[in-house]
Amino acid sequence: MNSKADIRRRLIAGLFPRGVPRLWCPLLTHYGDDGSIDLSRMSAHLAHVSQWVKGYLIPGTTGDGWELDHGETMELVRFSVAEARKRDLALLLGILRPETAAVERVLDEIITLIEAITGRKGLGCLNEARIAAFTVCPPKGQALTQEGIEHDLSRVLGRGLPTALYQLPQVTENEVAPVTFGRLVKKYSNLIFFKDTSGHDRVALSAVDKGGVFLTRGAEGDYAKWLKASGGPYDGFLLSTANCFPGHLLAVIDDIERGDIQAAGETSDRVTTAFHRVFALVERMAHGNPFTNANKAIDHYFAFEPSARKKEGPMLHAGVRISPDTISATGDILAHLDFMPRKGYLQ
Repeated sequence: MNSKADIRRRLIAGLFPRGVPRLWCPLLTHYGDDGSIDLSRMSAHLAHVSQWVKGYLIPGTTGDGWELDHGETMELVRFSVAEARKRDLALLLGILRPETAAVERVLDEIITLIEAITGRKGLGCLNEARIAAFTVCPPKGQALTQEGIEHDLSRVLGRGLPTALYQLPQVTENEVAPVTFGRLVKKYSNLIFFKDTSGHDRVALSAVDKGGVFLTRGAEGDYAKWLKASGGPYDGFLLSTANCFPGHLLAVIDDIERGDIQAAGETSDRVTTAFHRVFALVERMAHGNPFTNANKAIDHYFAFEPSARKKEGPMLHAGVRISPDTISATGDILAHLDFMPRKGYLQ
């Protein structure tokens, strides 16, 4: 009898015939002056990032996935499927809702939409739409027990759809414990992908059998030490900073796999320093989350340089813009660390 790990490996091989991308990006959601989603701006950003990154989580936390209303979420599903088919990219569709019942409702609607777009049913429609997995978090609640978390995640995994589990205690107020993760892995071969943004890395560092699940780290900083090729526990990264430093992060991975740990460490340190300094600028902003806001401030320069300082700051989902002072300070940080592009991808 085939083990769940063997079934999982065959499923992953079918979903990723060229191998699972080692670097993934939770794409930013851009907005126009009226607050509506600016799909043309997003397409331009994606065209730039996809030179290096072939896997995307849309919408992720960095893409305002927790703030989007239902109509906005479905708009991004249509956008991401169209772009992934055009550019031959791999998609993790984010279904970020605090309650499992809401996750199931959105999941049903997305499947109906994808079947209509592709004209196919079941796994065939997912393959045609370039959807590798649906991404879900545990239900929200600090008081939830591991038994309750496992029960709710089993409701989603029990559907048999390829699924990515997203560890995000900053939002959900809880974590999937290693033992709970291990039980889910043994029971559900369709659990194929795991992202941990906690910074604690408890699942990846534990002795629990991962069963061939592709493990990605989402916490920012000190990238070089976390990959299996450098002695770490992770297969790849799913990073907000891939919106702004995709080439640099891919170089870290490539250098590690070539054995040039020094070069990987130097690039890793520069990206870490830049992000942490910009993060400190936006950490206390009243709107949005700081990971989104920091990446939007940095992306502003990669899009509009050399005129970025003269342009209004990026619009947030809340309908306010990042301030001119923050934009100016971000530019100083990028220039000091030699990250400033000569020409923006929208110029």
